[in-house]
Amino acid sequence: MKILISDAFDPSLPDRLKKFGEVTDDKSRLPEVDVVLVRSKTKCTKEYIDSAPNLKLIIRGGVGLDNIDLEYAKSKNIIVRNTPEASSVAVAELAFALMLAVPNRLVEAHNSMVEGRWAKKELKRTELMGKTLGLIGLGRIGTEVAKRALAFGMRVIAYDKFVTSSDVAELKSLDDVLSEADYISLHLPLTDETKGIINKDTIGKMKDGVVLINTGRGKCVVEEDVAEALKDGKLKAYANDVWYSDPPSPDCPLLKAPNVLMTPHIGASTKENLLRIGDQIVAIIDEFSKK
Repeated sequence: MKILISDAFDPSLPDRLKKFGEVTDDKSRLPEVDVVLVRSKTKCTKEYIDSAPNLKLIIRGGVGLDNIDLEYAKSKNIIVRNTPEASSVAVAELAFALMLAVPNRLVEAHNSMVEGRWAKKELKRTELMGKTLGLIGLGRIGTEVAKRALAFGMRVIAYDKFVTSSDVAELKSLDDVLSEADYISLHLPLTDETKGIINKDTIGKMKDGVVLINTGRGKCVVEEDVAEALKDGKLKAYANDVWYSDPPSPDCPLLKAPNVLMTPHIGASTKENLLRIGDQIVAIIDEFSKK
């Protein structure tokens, strides 16, 4: 078995996989390999799959599969797997860290100190306790965010068309979540239905001064509409870890919009998560090798 590690994983992974065969990170050897390991960077398009005539298994280290042409892979009898259980805590902790950073004005406070300013009087904070968090998407990651919000004394409401009951959130319609929440956190896969779900119309249904957090998929928001809502104050802040592309285009409107807290798609990049992803990859390939 030949295995191509196409994106960044924990450094220990190649040695862990040697028992299954030859392991390489040389992408020019794609035509030879039986298994490809990807995260977000590599796009397994029709053209990519056609370049790998021996390919039998694609493993995406992470939650979503929107960077893989699933239908085409299926037509080629290629198995596609991911590691959804691994990343939940890592992404949830970042989402909550972003949600904490905005009302506590941590970036402004830090920058003022670096600049030699004592901004104690200017930097007024607000608390999460008593506020309403609206989750759009209540899968594994959304559920982990909800648990943390409850611990902070927040009311948690959620919209997810596939969830019929929850122990951690009040289930609501999308319109109710938009209209009731003080903070809105997005935890959606990218599909035709979710692409651009946060746009001028849905932003218009929100309270004035909402904080929007996105650690799900960049294309679930219309960037121009979010930037405009930040400029006119409809949105108080946008805390974002995901982009239309990695890195974002220089003309991305969010880069110059006010009150944007930005991170470079690091939600799943914890040491612990990469080790968990490795554990699941080893288990998947072990299972595959025995078939």
